[in-house]
This record gives sequence, C-alpha cells and structure tokens, in this order.
Amino acid sequence: MNRFMFLLSAIILIATGCTGKKGNLYYRNNPEPLIRNAYIKLPLGAVKPEGWLKRQLEIQAEGLTGHLDDFWPDLVNSAWRGGEGEAWERGPYYLDGLVPLAYLLEDEKLISKVKGWIEKIIESSTDSGWYGPAKNRDRWPLAVANKVLMQYYEASSDKRALDVLLKYFRYLRNTPPDWPDKDWRGVRAMENAVTGYWLYRQTGEKWITEVIESIQKNSRDWTSYYETFPWDSAAWSEKRIPLNWGPEGLTAHVVNNAMAIKYPGLWYQQSGDKRFRKAVFDGINKYDLNHGQAGGRFSGDEHLSGKSPDRGTELCSVVEYMFSLSELYQIFGINTLADRLEMLAYNSLPGTTTADMWAHQYDQQSNQVLVSVAKRNWSTNRDQSNIYGLMPNFACCLANMHQGWPKFVSGMWMATNDNGLVAVAYGPSSVTAKVGRKGKIVTVTEETGYPFRENIRFIIKTEGKIRFPIYLRIPGWAGSYTLSYKGKIINIKNSPGIFEINEKWSPGDEILLQIPMNVRTERRFNNSMSVLRGPLYFALRIDKEYKSVKLNYDNYGYIGSVDWEIYPRSDWNYALFADPDNPEKSFEVTENSISAWPFADTGDMIWSADSSKYYRFPGEPPVIIRSLGVKLQDWGMTDNSASPPPLSPVKSHDQPESVTLVPYGSARLRITEFPVVEVKIMQDF
Repeated sequence: MNRFMFLLSAIILIATGCTGKKGNLYYRNNPEPLIRNAYIKLPLGAVKPEGWLKRQLEIQAEGLTGHLDDFWPDLVNSAWRGGEGEAWERGPYYLDGLVPLAYLLEDEKLISKVKGWIEKIIESSTDSGWYGPAKNRDRWPLAVANKVLMQYYEASSDKRALDVLLKYFRYLRNTPPDWPDKDWRGVRAMENAVTGYWLYRQTGEKWITEVIESIQKNSRDWTSYYETFPWDSAAWSEKRIPLNWGPEGLTAHVVNNAMAIKYPGLWYQQSGDKRFRKAVFDGINKYDLNHGQAGGRFSGDEHLSGKSPDRGTELCSVVEYMFSLSELYQIFGINTLADRLEMLAYNSLPGTTTADMWAHQYDQQSNQVLVSVAKRNWSTNRDQSNIYGLMPNFACCLANMHQGWPKFVSGMWMATNDNGLVAVAYGPSSVTAKVGRKGKIVTVTEETGYPFRENIRFIIKTEGKIRFPIYLRIPGWAGSYTLSYKGKIINIKNSPGIFEINEKWSPGDEILLQIPMNVRTERRFNNSMSVLRGPLYFALRIDKEYKSVKLNYDNYGYIGSVDWEIYPRSDWNYALFADPDNPEKSFEVTENSISAWPFADTGDMIWSADSSKYYRFPGEPPVIIRSLGVKLQDWGMTDNSASPPPLSPVKSHDQPESVTLVPYGSARLRITEFPVVEVKIMQDF
C-alpha cells in the first residue's frame, strides 16, 4: 500500500469506523432508528489480560478490591447484600469494578463474592420494576447498579439480570421524570443511557429509546454547558467557580464532568445531530485548555481548579473519565479518544494508588513533593486528601476506584462492522471472538511490554484458514511505525490513524508492530516542560520515606490496609538542563525488566502476604530516563505543596547534576512539570 492510499484509507476509516454495509453478523450494533456506532464493545470476558497487565489485575485482587467487602462496614453491612447498612451508591460502585475483575481473572473466589451480591439484588426486584434496598428511593445508585447487572449478564448469561433491567426501564417509562438539577440523579441522569442503549441492542424494544429521550430532555443540559463552558481559567482565577453542592456547584464538580463528557455523545446515537458530537470534542478541548493536567486528566480537588501542577485531581474522576472515553470511542472511533484513554490508564490511574493497591489517594498532583495530612490549596477538599490510605477523604473513591483497570482491559479490543477486530488500546492481552463471513472463533494474543516497550506481537490462533480484517490503531504521538506480516514489511512515517490488514489468516500467523518510542516534550504551566516516551509521562525520582499515620477514622488494620504519609529525602527543586527542541540529545533511556510490581519504584512499601508485613521494593521500574538538572534555590513550597514552577526559561549558573526520571505511575513523590534552563546558558556548559 503506497502512502497516499494509506492516508486515504485512514481518513475513511476514521470517519466510518471500519464500516461494513450489512454490519457485524455476530455482535449487536445499534439497530434503527439509532445511528450505527463506529465499533462494537465485546461482551465481558472476550478480552482477557495477559503478561504484566494480568499481574496488575491480580495485584488489584490481592489488594483492596479483593478484600474490601470483608472489612469495610459500608460493604460488610451493605443493604445491597441484605444488610442494614449503607443503601446508596457504595455497594453498586464497588460491584462495578468487582464484577469485571472477577470474570476477567476467572477467579472463583471473587466470582462467588459477586454472586452473593447479585442474588440479593435480583431478589430485590419488585412488581413495579424498582429494585435495590427498600430504604433507598433515589434513582442515582440504580444507574450504577444497572451497569453492574449489564456486565454480570454478559459474563454469566443469567437471564434474570436482563429481566431486572427491563423491568426497571419499564418503571422509568411508567413514572414521571425525576431528574432535578440539584441532585446527583439529575446531573448524572444520562448514565442510565449507557445501559439503556445496550438493553435496546439486546432486545430491540423501541420503547427503551423513548425512556432515554425523556431522560435527556428532563435532566441537566450538559451539551449547552460544553458550548458555553462557564468554568474556564478566568472563572478560576477570579474565584467565580461555585464551590458548593447546589445546582451550579454540581456542574463544576470534577467527577460529574468526567461522567458528563460522554452524555452528548450517547445522545448523538439517537438524535443524529452533529451538535452533540461537536460538544464532546469541544468539551475535552476546554478541559485541557483551562484545567488540563499531566497524565491526560483535568484538575478538580473537588471542583474544577485550574492548570497549576499543585492542583489535585480526584481518583473517581480518573476512572470515570476512562469509562467515558471508552464509550465515546465505541461511538465515534476517533483515535485521540483512545490515545487519552491509554494515558489515563498508564499514568494517572497507577499514580494515585500504591504499587500493591492496598491504598489510594483521593487527590493526586502532577508536582507532588510531600504526601501528608496538611493544609493545601484545594478547592474544597480536606487536609488528608493526598495521603495514600484507605479512606483519605470522602469514601466515594474507596468504593468507585475498582472499575479502572478491569474496564480498561475489557475495552482494549472491539468488533468492527465488517466482522473484524480493532486494537483500541495496546497492552498484553488476548481477544476471542467470532469473525469473518462464516463466524469462526479466533483468538488473537497480543504479546508486548507496552507501554514500557515499543514492540508488539499479535499471534492468531484459529482452526483452519479464515479471512477477516484486523485494524491497528496508530497513536497520535507516533512519528513512524513498522509492520511485518506474511512476508511483508511496511514502514510508515508521520501517519497516525488506523491501519487495516485484511488477509486470509492461517493458524500461528503473526503480525509484528513496532512503534518507536522517542523521547518528546510538551509545554505546560508557566512554560514548564514535561517529558514523555510513548504514552508515558516521566517524573523526577525523589528519595522517600513512608510513615504510617493514624487519622480520624478507623482504618481497621485489615491485612495490608494502612494510611501512609510520604516524605521527601532528596531535593526536588530541579530545572531540566535539556533542549526541548532536540530531546533525544538530552535524555538517556534505560529499559529494565518488568517486575511482579509493574508500577513500583525503588523504596516503595509493598505488602507481603507471605510474611504478613511490609517491605521496601528493591527493584527498578520497567524504564527510566536520565538527564541533567540544575537546582533552583528560590523554588520552594507553598501550603505544603511545591509552588508553581517559575516561568521558563530560567537562569542558573550552578553546575548541572544527573537526575533520574521514572514513569509517572511509579512515582508516589514527583515533579512532572519542570522549569527549563535557558538554552543560551546550556550552551555555555
């Protein structure tokens, strides 16, 4: 394929999402009158983690996710499992991650846990269609529980779950709209559309689209919000962003924004109005422009809070933004959505938990040089919000954080409308699906150390020969790539997009994809610089000391559950002595083995189940970068955070020192947005 034809096909594919005239014969896309989506999410269990990624999910199962309902009273006594305790969102939030984790790992112990919860939920369904704890009359937690039952049905084929969902949507059809702007159920009402459209695809019941239309028309208008976007950087600097829980304050709430970015896109499926499609991408751009942070996220240390790297981002918003992007990629097939999804998954998600996933932060920072209980310049959150612990602020993140990794894995591959497969996000995985005209079952195994490595091998397993297309997403950051398959070698430069390989495949055929991961930089707050390689951000390694701390709640001391403060034991106030225009000359990359703790760095505390105690991790992250830095004596701290980086370029005549950068997800203490030494001064050395 010559370069012109590749570019033409990439443009067509981006616009149409690998469209076949008749649509996929085996996996349901939107039936009429809905617009057909670019791709089709495969049922839970079709995509499985492999290699280091499987190990990461095992770590999650060995940590809080696998044990939380054994000791946290809100789950132990949850009314969702028949107890007398919490009856609102925490049970469904927890299950929204536990269900996919259990079935992706095929972990019988976790599956048994899941079924214990699900049985009680199914039993709670009433003749009216309402379900869940009797003392809950709020629709919001049912929007989350709907997604739980959806995933459970896909994994188990238990028709009772489908029946509960149909009855509930009939309840919504038969009762007046109840989606007030002042309440969570109103601002998050379109979360119900995720399950609603899935349910319509499963059943073909057209009245379901009428329910969704009623929700759209009688709940918070997020489309107009993205068109006008009142909470921009000027609103932040002028302190006009409402820091409250009223109707306006809820629109500035970071998690609501992370959920709501998909709502215009969901409705686009039914309306067909390009206004709603445009609102999605305008919204993402406005988040970046006004509140963007390293790692693909936007700030909100409870409410939207600007671009300075001392601002926090709530963990709930990271996992919800990931889910929103996956849903949007299914609808639109635009590669920038998947690029950002990878960045969140491989930076912001692991960066806000400990490497053993026994503790999490409520708020993470790009420049995070001290983790402690202390006053910070948060919009509304409390002093303990950035420690790594069990429940460092509101308990919503403790309940909701679990969906991040398993839902990411589930969406790494999707079906195409021409009976093929598309690689959405890269990482060690396998996908088993029906493909081609005859619907043969194939398995494609992806062997790779991505995002730490640049080589990806796809191995096709099938009985006999079969023709079907495989589409490979080429990330936007890729300057070039090389493909090898069936004796062909294709070298492409400066052409991110989608590459189609439509061949008659034999058992054992392989595709080799190499995407060179050259070090690159980007400009951020105060013209500071961040360093990237592939989808990974890199941060300054800061020597650290972990100290357990007692907070004003009981952390229950269960197995590895602990609350950590982390103190710096080396200097952090460095400007990079690097030429941003020629980054390859300024940085030295070293690849290390990928350990059993993929996102650990030297000195991190790791819980050992064998010895029932913590030990210091002695190894290295899978990749590190070395460069030169110069200390800035005048760059210090404000309100227990690193002050905003001084405006670059900065001047310094101190002797440069060697500094080490590690992946953002491996850095519990970090500088990610660096001042840069003036180029003229660099040339003097």
